[in-house]
Amino acid sequence: MKINTYNQKGEKISQVELPEQIFGLKMNQDLVHQAVVAQMANTRTVVGHAKNKGEVRGGGRKPWKQKGTGRARHGSIRSPLWKGGGVTFGPTPDRNFTKKINQKMKQKALFIALSSKVTDNEMVVLSNLQLEAPKTKNVSVTVNGLFNKIKPEAVFKKDRHEILLVMPKKDEEMQRASRNLPYLKMILADSLNIVDVLKYKYFLIVKDALAIIREHYNLKDKVKS
Repeated sequence: MKINTYNQKGEKISQVELPEQIFGLKMNQDLVHQAVVAQMANTRTVVGHAKNKGEVRGGGRKPWKQKGTGRARHGSIRSPLWKGGGVTFGPTPDRNFTKKINQKMKQKALFIALSSKVTDNEMVVLSNLQLEAPKTKNVSVTVNGLFNKIKPEAVFKKDRHEILLVMPKKDEEMQRASRNLPYLKMILADSLNIVDVLKYKYFLIVKDALAIIREHYNLKDKVKS
């Protein structure tokens, strides 16, 4: 499977061979859904907490004697029956939402998501990415100029996730220059995850990152689709 490679000006310069094990799989919606749910559940931060009657301040004294008043018996004004009392069966921060998924299933789901970018013609391979200066404006001009020529129908809105830029290695200047663009996210080739791949519409990858992905997953045998 071959795909065109472009320079920063949007000019086609060559073609690159894509590994079938990563970019040639058929869609499996059930597997993709399972992997997405597992990742989102495992990254969930549990912060909800409601105090029970033992955690609410006060209520140590019995409001009135047990018998002889004609009123219902109560042992604490912090009972869930009272205004300002504790909560019965409220949320606690010790809840566990983690989900398990096999490593092979997780990996294949990621490859299916990457394959869908090729199938939907939403993947762009860039030969190299060099900026005159590490500034947000330069990144914006370069990326918009590239897509205006390759995909003129693409319109990047500030409130939408549009481009996932995949770099072969860490580049702090590029990271600092691109983080203020709300429609673009930079990620390393060895840190890909299915949520980001599906969240961002276009998959912009630097050519050298393809080898990093293959090396990271140590692919030897062909993954069956």
